[in-house]
Amino acid sequence: MITAEAIVRLHDQYPGLADAPVAPFVIDGTAFDTDAAPVVMGVVNLSRDSTYRESIAISTESAVRKARLQMVEGAHVIDIGAESSRADASRVDARGQIERLVPVIEQCRESSVPVSVESYEPDVVRACLSAGAGVLNLTGSDPNDEMLALAGEAGASVVMCYVPGTHVRDGSPFTIHDDPIPPLIDYFGPRIERARALGVMSLALDPGLGFFYGAAISPREKYLHQAQVLLHSFRLRELGRPVCQIMPHAFDLFEERYRLGEPFFTVLARLGGVGVFRVHEVPD
Repeated sequence: MITAEAIVRLHDQYPGLADAPVAPFVIDGTAFDTDAAPVVMGVVNLSRDSTYRESIAISTESAVRKARLQMVEGAHVIDIGAESSRADASRVDARGQIERLVPVIEQCRESSVPVSVESYEPDVVRACLSAGAGVLNLTGSDPNDEMLALAGEAGASVVMCYVPGTHVRDGSPFTIHDDPIPPLIDYFGPRIERARALGVMSLALDPGLGFFYGAAISPREKYLHQAQVLLHSFRLRELGRPVCQIMPHAFDLFEERYRLGEPFFTVLARLGGVGVFRVHEVPD
């Protein structure tokens, strides 16, 4: 059971980490202190396969309208993706992603909407940064030097995702560890140094809670793991970078009231020291 006493004991178990300093997260030249106030990353999906139906935009005009609405509702940046991370979703090649993403990014920038682009394809990253995206949500693992170098050259920030395989769509199995934080530190540590060497100055770390877990992991196991990682996020502060977390939906848990899922997990995330919230329900 999650109680206030349990959270206090957790923080006491790792003294000093909850207050360890982290670098600001920069969006289009503005540095955000994520301890003073969290950064809210809204989501617009250009794939009909995306799980969260309310985030789907079926045209450029619809996507830009959703992005502008989320900014009014309180988002600081809008994360736009052209391919769902679901294992059974249709693949979209680099050319198809570019054709979907670039017009949306260009029109968002005309409306002064800060944009993050989600991709693991170098050609897509290059086109989207050129179109005006200020944040790269990097959903690939290795090799990613080319994409990090592109972000460094463009002065873009990077959300670095924990991905078990080469990229989010390769279907590599997800392993749930008794203590999820040491594997994340081992994963992110050298990649942060590599990103800095390639010119990336602003980074956030995403433990990848929204990606495919595999059929062997039950919904209950998945949600317990997500809650644990959210509450333990403050331990990643030793790496000096803010933590970005997608807020889980927990459809199987909340059922017809699933839109309450993100607000519930948002509370756990803030208690755990998360600084950047990737959400579909911005007003909540």
